Formats: sequence, C-alpha cells, structure tokens
Amino acid sequence: MGIEWGRIIELWPEIQTAFFQTLTMIGISLSVALIVGLPLGILLFITDRGLFLENRPVNSVVGFIVNIVRSIPFIILLVALIPLTKFITGTTIGPIAASVSLSVAAIPFFARIVETSLREIDKGVIEAAIAVGATPWMIIKDVLLPEAKASIIQGVTLTIISLVAYSAMAGVVGGGGIGDLAIRFGYYRYDNTIMIVTVVILIVLVQLIQLAGDYTAKAIDKR
Repeated sequence: MGIEWGRIIELWPEIQTAFFQTLTMIGISLSVALIVGLPLGILLFITDRGLFLENRPVNSVVGFIVNIVRSIPFIILLVALIPLTKFITGTTIGPIAASVSLSVAAIPFFARIVETSLREIDKGVIEAAIAVGATPWMIIKDVLLPEAKASIIQGVTLTIISLVAYSAMAGVVGGGGIGDLAIRFGYYRYDNTIMIVTVVILIVLVQLIQLAGDYTAKAIDKR
C-alpha cells in the first residue's frame, strides 16, 4: 500500500501530460466562464426588481435557464453534451472536448456568483450614481464592478477550484487530465501509488489556487 518511487519515476511523463491537460481544461473553461458568465451575472442583477434596468421577463427567463444547467449533475451533463461536443470540436475525447462541458457548467455557476457579489453592494451607492445622472453603462463600469471586484475575485477562485473537481470527473469519459490518470492506473489497474500521487497533486493545486485567490482579493479590496 506504500508509495513506489520507481513507479512514479516510470510514469512521470504521463503524470506531467495529465497535469498540463488539466490546466488546459481549466484555462479554456475559465476563460469562457469569465467572458460569458460575467455579463450574464450582471444582467441577472440589473434586471431584477427595483434595479435601474428592471425587466422581470428577461430576468425570469435568464434565471430559469441558469438554474436548469446548474441543477444537472456534471457527470450527466458530460454525457448529455456529447453531440454538442462532437459538433464543436470534432471529437468526444481529450481535454479540448471536455472543455465544452466544463464551460457550460462553469458559465451559470460563475454568473450566480457575480450576481451574489453585486448584491453585496450598498444600494445607496447605486442610487447616488443614478441621482447624478450616470448612464447604466457608467454605473456598471464605474460603480458595480469596482465595488464588487474583491468579491468577484473570490468567486473566480471558487470557480477555478470547482473546475479542478469537474475536470477530474471528465477523466471518467476520456477527457484526459489527472482524473483520467487516476481512473486508468489507480482504479482499473489497482495502482495505489498513482492514486495517491493524483490526490496529492489535486490537493496541492487547490491549496495554491485558494492562497493566490485570497491574496489577490485582499490586495485589491479597498474596504
């Protein structure tokens, strides 16, 4: 049951490849989540009741779609999106293919985090901006985002950590990465050394991400 160091050296190239595949999946899906999820979260906030662009139909429809995606367990989402993955990437295996499902899962997750972060802003600050004649875009750019940036950074950290877990699950369906390595060697071949190594890698990766996120959030928090 102990660690066989010779086994680690033997499979080190595989471990490195799996690690960089995991980073690839996280990088792609996080980028998509930021590009799509940030404006989606802002839209959910500013169209809510009592806000400066109140629009209940839009808010209800967008919120309903976001909740639908969030309610589907990721392993089921992976399988359900296989046709879409095949259409976009031309394949259903590998880190690029897995990034499609990861992105779809990350977008509504991050959108809700952004919405929650914006709700922490003092309503008086928003009302003051409206009172001096600020346009909706000015309020978003100069009030909402600056006031909520520390909380949003923490949300990005939480999203990345969730993506680490999701990317490990993607290995079950041939997505590559650390999860795939753990399944192929640690589970199917009963290789305890590789299983322990993959767990340690994931723990260290999450700890580093959390430390970096906390440091960044504190550094930019003006409160």
